[in-house]
This record gives sequence, C-alpha cells and structure tokens, in this order.
Amino acid sequence: MDGRGRLAQSLTWIARLRARPPNTGARAFVFEDLMRASQRLARHVLRWARGWFLVLVRQQVPRGVGLAAAALFILSSVVYGTIEGGHVPTIVGAFKEVRDQAANAAGFRITSVALSGNVHVSREQMLAVAGITGTTSLLFLDVAAVRERLRTNPWIADARVLKLYPGELQVSISERQAFALWQKDRHVSVIAEDGTVLEPYIAPSLLELPLVVGQGAERRAKAFLVLLERYPAIREQVRASILVGERRWNLRLRNGLDVRLPEADAASALDRLIVLERDGKLTTRDITAIDLRLPDRVTVRLSPAAAQSRLDAAKDRKPAPKKAGPV
Repeated sequence: MDGRGRLAQSLTWIARLRARPPNTGARAFVFEDLMRASQRLARHVLRWARGWFLVLVRQQVPRGVGLAAAALFILSSVVYGTIEGGHVPTIVGAFKEVRDQAANAAGFRITSVALSGNVHVSREQMLAVAGITGTTSLLFLDVAAVRERLRTNPWIADARVLKLYPGELQVSISERQAFALWQKDRHVSVIAEDGTVLEPYIAPSLLELPLVVGQGAERRAKAFLVLLERYPAIREQVRASILVGERRWNLRLRNGLDVRLPEADAASALDRLIVLERDGKLTTRDITAIDLRLPDRVTVRLSPAAAQSRLDAAKDRKPAPKKAGPV
C-alpha cells in the first residue's frame, strides 16, 4: 500500500543515513535529507487538510442556521450584560409582578390575612417582613419562603403559613418570651432565654424584668437567673447581676451593696449569704461590699463613714498613759 511504501521509504532513508561513512561533507548531506523529509511531510499535511476542507464544503448547511447563530449571540450578550450590570433582581421582580397581576385577574388575589399568636409583633410588621402587599397573588405565594422571612424577626421563634383558596391566608406565630434586660456599653436591650436580642429598647411593660450586665451576660443569664430563683430573699434585693470577665457574677443590691460570688459553686456562696443575712442582717449593715469568693472566709468592706467611726471608736478605747509616781 501507499502508506506502507512511505513507511519503508523513510526507514530506508534512516538506514542510508546511518550507513553513510563520516566525511567532511556529512553535514551537507544530512541537511539535504532533512529538507527533503520536511517537504514530504508538508505535502502530506496539505493533502490531509485539503481533503477535510472539501468534505466540509460539500456538506449542505440547513436553512436558518446563520439566523439562529446570530440570535443566540445576541441573546448571550443580553444575558451577560444583565448579570454583569446587576439587573437580575429588577427583571425577576418585574416578572413576578406580571405573574401576580395575571393570577389576580384570574381571581387569586389575597383578600384577607388571618394572624394569630402575635403579642409583640404587629400586623403591619408581619406583613412587611413576609413581603405580602396588595398585589401579592395567593396562587404564586411561596409558603416556605414566607415562613423563613418571618423567622428573621427576632420575636418570631416559628410560624405556620396556610393558603386557603381562592384568597385567604392564615398566619400563626409562636413568639419568643422576653426573659431579661441586658446592658452592654450603657445600652439596654430586651433578650430571650437563649440570648437573642428581641428589642434594642425597653417597653414600659418590660421594665420589671431582671437586669444582667456585661459582655457575654446575655448567653449566660438563663442559668444564673434560674439559680437565683432558688433564693427569693436575695433575688428580691437584687438590682442587677453583673458578669465579671465572662467568668463569675457579682450582685448589685438595691441599697448599693456589692456581693462578689466565686467563679465556681456560686450556689454554696449564696447559701452562706442566706445564713449571714439570717443571723446578722449583714446586708443591712453600713458596708459597701461582701466578698464570698473564698470558701473559708467572708470579707466585708465598710463604707467610708463606718470605717471612720470604727477608727474613732478604736482611739477612744485606747488606755490612758500611766502617770509617773513620785520620785
């Protein structure tokens, strides 16, 4: 075959080149052989390319391919420009509006919204968070998306959304309970049991909630306040529970007295405080701080007035110097 002939010819050329004895004109012979081999290779490549070109030319291109390619190119350019220009939300919003208008014209407009379970979340807040407007269609309303949007409100722990065709929507809300007030950097917020900030301000109806203060106090408030509930005699006197260094708690009583609790086993320290209060009414004394951080001792700090009175009393109790007798 022609192919095998070409292979034999090239092998013969290699054998002839290897058998040629070296001489002064060897470089010239090698160069001429390389030139002839490259010319043959170029001719083969040209014949192969021309054959494939003729095959492609002889193929019949279906009518309309050019128009379709041009339309595809224009569509691709439009899509690319829309994405790069940030116009996708606008286009999606316009599409949803047209879709809702068509559904509303067919009788699926939301005509009533029944809301239940809300105490701190108003009807207007619920509708705004859920994204329900006067043009929203019940037919295309995504119940799961509405539920997730409602849960972004910190007051709403969970929500149940039900569609009743042709135009009624029922929303049932489970609200978090206000648990305490949390002060940080002189700013007070309302928090739930899990530390979620419910409101960045205090409504008058929530002023009686217990107050916790300090970085991290919102997360640890539940455990400590539950412990404090076991000591109602102390709890009634507490004005604020202060987390120190995110490690331990201090109690600020209503009379200004500070009670310093240990980092571990605060319950034992509160038990000792109960005994001290019962036996000596320590919290009513003229002192500014009670330190219960050490398990084997109690340290108190007197007020400046009490400390001065104590010093004066100590001076009065000093015995008078003895007079020298007659010589």
